[in-house]
Amino acid sequence: MRKNIVAGNWKMNKTLQEGVALATELKEILKNEKPNCEVIIGTPFIHLATVAEVIKGSVIKLSAENCADKESGAYTGEVSAAMVKSTGAEYCILGHSERRQYYHETYEILKEKVLLALANDLKPIFCIGELKEEREAGKQNEVVKAQLEGSVFNLSAEDFSKIVLAYEPVWAIGTGLTATSDQAEEIHAYIRSLIADKYGKEVADNTTILYGGSCKASNAKELFSKPDVDGGLIGGASLKAPDFKGIIDAF
Repeated sequence: MRKNIVAGNWKMNKTLQEGVALATELKEILKNEKPNCEVIIGTPFIHLATVAEVIKGSVIKLSAENCADKESGAYTGEVSAAMVKSTGAEYCILGHSERRQYYHETYEILKEKVLLALANDLKPIFCIGELKEEREAGKQNEVVKAQLEGSVFNLSAEDFSKIVLAYEPVWAIGTGLTATSDQAEEIHAYIRSLIADKYGKEVADNTTILYGGSCKASNAKELFSKPDVDGGLIGGASLKAPDFKGIIDAF
């Protein structure tokens, strides 16, 4: 059975002190709950080790927002997958459209990052999704197919089964626009069919595919009700504990 997941991506927000306060508040809110989904928070690198201590013993899991495409060495300012793992993080968000767009991360760079994350026992949350003009041109299917083939379809079935996918239409990230639940379901089902073609039905059925893109408490329930939408990768709404809890409660 595949997991339902609600994952927060804090992006470049919150000082260390603010991040600790948010993680503490979230831990308190969820203390007596048994969520029907796995709860993950993705924090900036500098927060990871401290937040790992804060959430210890709670239902919350920890993710980094990125890792380097190199193992170690003279790469000033970079943070390796081994370093991320050493903080207590279990997950690593890779391939986010902001990384692709602003930091020119190619399929090849992302392929390396995925391999290094897996080699260090991190579970990648791998993001795919099309731009507004690609959606308008009806090219969303070929875009996500190319992204999968370019960076993760090189993996063995065993390694691929450790990955969580996040479909994020770039035109819906931080814009207030959201794919309709039918649009989300249609492309999630297509993504699952690609996985089935590549790795077989069992792997496809067990792959968690999250939706990301202006997902909030008010629309989460409808999105998550779709058979191929297994949760959300949440940006803005993960920065306030009650908002994030509202999305967790959608399950």
